[in-house]
Amino acid sequence: MARKPKDVTVLHGHRVITGPELRATFVPDDEAADPSRKLRRKILHGVVLFMLLGLIVTSVMGAVAIMNGQIKFPGTENTEVQASACPATTFDYTPHAKVTVNVFNATTRAGLAKSAANEFKVRKFAMGKVGNIETGYRGVAAIVSGAAGQAAAFAVQRNLPGSDYFQDARSDASVDVILTGDYRGLAKPELVDQTPGKLECPRESRRIADDGQWPVVPTQGAKG
Repeated sequence: MARKPKDVTVLHGHRVITGPELRATFVPDDEAADPSRKLRRKILHGVVLFMLLGLIVTSVMGAVAIMNGQIKFPGTENTEVQASACPATTFDYTPHAKVTVNVFNATTRAGLAKSAANEFKVRKFAMGKVGNIETGYRGVAAIVSGAAGQAAAFAVQRNLPGSDYFQDARSDASVDVILTGDYRGLAKPELVDQTPGKLECPRESRRIADDGQWPVVPTQGAKG
């Protein structure tokens, strides 16, 4: 008598679930009914993954740019601008006898520094050096002092309208007057405004006179 073939779908009286049946169980009804939904889901996952990778790459590149100084935040830029701003202090007019002035001629007009120095001397300013100079500055005159000489520079500038104030690293209160192409003389004594005020330094990008970069080189031994 032939034996009945063994039913592989039954084990110990229980029905065995096949692989295709198991996969079909976990496939969402909408995907089973519409296979295109599965494709769209895969595409969506791919797009999300691509965007995440792009965000990570952008973040890394931004961090590198910040470390290299290629990207600056507004707060940093504002700090730099404030550091180079014209002094905001309101100065009283300093008596001439308390101001030491060095006068330099940066033009081709012979004797200009000596002539201007004599005018300062007549006005009772204390005189320092008088000579020629080379400079890249263009204008009426450059008034240069250290932080300690700003009040004195204010008094000098009131006698030389149209001049620009610059600050350098000197520690004393002396003031340099560098006469350039547009200089035509000091203001008349009776027209000098001696009321309190502020220094005038409109050329903000060049106000700080860096000893290693600012184009001012005294000509040794020359008389202006």
